[in-house]
Amino acid sequence: MEAFVSRVDGHIKPGKTFIFWDLDENHTAVGLVGLGKKCKDIDRLECIDPDKEAVRVAAAAGCRALQEAGMSTIMVDDMDDPEAAGEGSTLGMWKFQECKSEQKTPPQICLLVQPYDGSEISVCWEKGVEKANAQNDARRLTDMPSNLMTPTLFATEIERLYRGLDIYVDVHEKDWIASKNMNAFLAVAKGSCESPKFLEITYNRCSGRPMVFVGKGVTFDSGGISIKPSKDMDQMRGDMGGAAACAAALKCIAMLNIRANIKLFIPVCENMPSGNATKPGDIVRAMNGKTIAINNTDAEGRLILADALSFANTFDPIWVMSVATLTGAMQVALGTAATGVFSSSNELYDILQNAGSLTGDRVWRFPLWKHYTDEITKDAAFDVNNIGKGVGGGSCTAAAFLNQFVCKTTPFMHLDIASVSGPATVIPYLYKGMTGRPTRTLIEFVKMQVKPF
Repeated sequence: MEAFVSRVDGHIKPGKTFIFWDLDENHTAVGLVGLGKKCKDIDRLECIDPDKEAVRVAAAAGCRALQEAGMSTIMVDDMDDPEAAGEGSTLGMWKFQECKSEQKTPPQICLLVQPYDGSEISVCWEKGVEKANAQNDARRLTDMPSNLMTPTLFATEIERLYRGLDIYVDVHEKDWIASKNMNAFLAVAKGSCESPKFLEITYNRCSGRPMVFVGKGVTFDSGGISIKPSKDMDQMRGDMGGAAACAAALKCIAMLNIRANIKLFIPVCENMPSGNATKPGDIVRAMNGKTIAINNTDAEGRLILADALSFANTFDPIWVMSVATLTGAMQVALGTAATGVFSSSNELYDILQNAGSLTGDRVWRFPLWKHYTDEITKDAAFDVNNIGKGVGGGSCTAAAFLNQFVCKTTPFMHLDIASVSGPATVIPYLYKGMTGRPTRTLIEFVKMQVKPF
């Protein structure tokens, strides 16, 4: 049965949907959905484009209502923003059900073609669909249970994700990792029987120095010897959310033929307690030569990122960005409203904030101050501590730690996505589960810095 979603401008509550039956012979049902009042521009106080977000909410709400009414094919009006309509429709219909014996087939979603030249509208719609599909890829990777997403299986999934695209994946094994003196990474991995992997991923569509992403790829985080409480520990299957978001964003960048030179590095491992596990108080030497006191084995993400960031320095990058579910403190600070960002570059942060305003997946800046660096570096026995001495500020000391492994002349941004990765979410067009955020913001961030073909 066919149906279509159209919009209602004005004072109807955004996302409020009405279904009408048998209005014409071509469509079984028509869904009318409210967009609310139209705004003129981005709301700088809220850091969001309210019109784009209203379209995403409306498209998802209309599609869900028609799906519940039994429609198998749904055509969506462009709502004056076909890209946002494509995003909302595609994100709103997807949910993780891969481990269910009986899976529900979602309805087919397509653009309702209007009686005028819709070529540009169709292109924008497809861009929105591609961006949403990328976020759905990240949602799938992070929601997969850890026994089905080990480091080896994660590497295989990434290779499958890029099949047929101009993206090259080198999967480096444990011997290679050891040869690069990535001892901080190995210190985390040694507690697990699963072998670590280091993924070096290349997308090169232009000349010049690369942009570099580094994604945290802990496929399960028990906390190691500093073990986590058992309550909600199952959510740690998503501790590779940074890696998933970066990998999915890169796929979309390739699908959209964005002209960029990008390197993505993903250290992948489990953090487990065992007789081989790193103990609190152990000291290791990272790839860049700095010694690290591991006083809390549950502060493991920064350890594997330290070596990946050190490796990134060897490519003379334009900038380096780490993306990680790094600290529970960020969730305390921001709830689920935004990704926390630490940046050594005002210019790059401004670009990222604009990208987040357009995607509806916002970011908020935190300080990368010497105050926090002092808390992790002032000790006579070692160079860096993996936890801060002071009370509070855990997200800030974590970012200061990472900054110790980036070349001082290279612009650096760290995205702590622990606040937005899920599984709890208040985003109207996302079902409960891992969110895949901020995949679309990463795509838009790169797109804003490159020249179109």
